[in-house]
Amino acid sequence: MIKAPYLLFIGDATDKLSIKMAQGAVDWSPDQCLGELSVAGCTVTTGLPQISIAQAARMGAKSFVLGFANSGGVLDAKWHDVIKQALEQGLDIVSGLHEKLTDIDSLSQLASNLGRQLIDIRHPQQSFKTGTGEKRSGKRLLTVGTDCSVGKMYTSLALEKEMQAQQLDADFRATGQCGILIKGMGVAIDCVVSDFISGATESLSPDNTSEHWDIIEGQGSLSHPAFAGVSLGLLHGSQPDAIVVCHALNRSHMRGLPNSQFPSIADTINLNLQAAKLTNPNVYVAGIAINTSSVTIDKGQEICRAISQEFNLACTDPLRDGVASIVNHLHRAPTKAITANTDSAIANRSELAAMVKRA
Repeated sequence: MIKAPYLLFIGDATDKLSIKMAQGAVDWSPDQCLGELSVAGCTVTTGLPQISIAQAARMGAKSFVLGFANSGGVLDAKWHDVIKQALEQGLDIVSGLHEKLTDIDSLSQLASNLGRQLIDIRHPQQSFKTGTGEKRSGKRLLTVGTDCSVGKMYTSLALEKEMQAQQLDADFRATGQCGILIKGMGVAIDCVVSDFISGATESLSPDNTSEHWDIIEGQGSLSHPAFAGVSLGLLHGSQPDAIVVCHALNRSHMRGLPNSQFPSIADTINLNLQAAKLTNPNVYVAGIAINTSSVTIDKGQEICRAISQEFNLACTDPLRDGVASIVNHLHRAPTKAITANTDSAIANRSELAAMVKRA
């Protein structure tokens, strides 16, 4: 349904993470992106050239993508006129917000009159069954996180790219609006009724050949008070053989919750392994992916080496250093849950925390 190329609208965004919809498209499907459009007050950019709606239409743009996100996923009324301009220039509108474009009468009527599409990619059109937990053929990897927005989608896409480069049979399975825009298919799990989250995930990753890997994009975190329910349903429905733990350096609390406590990597591993064993008792940790963008490349690599040594797992920054080391661990024996009960583990963790703090 989504026609390329795109004009990416980022509005007056001031937070780089708030334009992850647009940035993800630029980073992973650049050939489909013509440019970006922002307005006064915007302090971030995807790096694409600024193009007006009229210019984009003349250049052959087919879709006007709302490339921003906000708390609650609502569309500010101030953007209605901009969207109408895009419709009048012959572009379809693509949104990943919770609020549906098709529920806004003025936009819906204009789109209908002009024969244009309003595409709410966050809202599944199909019906789902409840999960069964029954064993499916094929292999599955799920990215999980210490928090939201720590790089689960980027890590998943990097894993797909590396696995395919190594001639492995692997496909990315999108579970969020950004991933759906990039791949053109998937299910936005956070918009599925809670009873059907695991069943929807099962349908997203059905039976496959024995050597095929589905790389399933993770959502939220089991430690996030707001989104743990989505994370748990996705974990059970994914029935992962392997998980990759994603983490971002220098966070002190869960995203959007300044009074919350941030979980350790060890706690995140244990929580996910324990929960994942409900549908796959043999699940193991294949590696740890760290977003080190808040420190220098050298410091990031030093921290990854320390984490790798502490947990005896491959640890890397997917964007800076690639994920080959994680892919190379996909066929090893299952990993036992990692605990922090030994004096040596506690000492290592304290030393690592001090290193991150110095960074």
